[in-house]
Amino acid sequence: MNSTRNRPARMDQISTFYTREHVIMEKRMGVVSIIVGDRKREAGSVNDIITKHSNIVLARMGLPCRDRGLSVIALIIEATTNEVGAFTGQLGNLSSVKVKSSLV
Repeated sequence: MNSTRNRPARMDQISTFYTREHVIMEKRMGVVSIIVGDRKREAGSVNDIITKHSNIVLARMGLPCRDRGLSVIALIIEATTNEVGAFTGQLGNLSSVKVKSSLV
């Protein structure tokens, strides 16, 4: 048996541990900012994606800018980097949506 199996892959990756079965990743806190450029066309899709990933969303704040036809949404999340990537990737595939994330 390899004695390194239960140790982190690198010392700077303390949050990732390897076992025989799979990788266990630690959840991290973060912020996702979303700008929806075409509210009328994309709002429903954005809300559907947020609802689909609601298990990682702790808080949501939204500001509709009706005079500009856009919306700004800020989400506080707790998720693994894989979950954040899947979530922001789906949002980023929408044509008028810009998304940024930051994890600590």
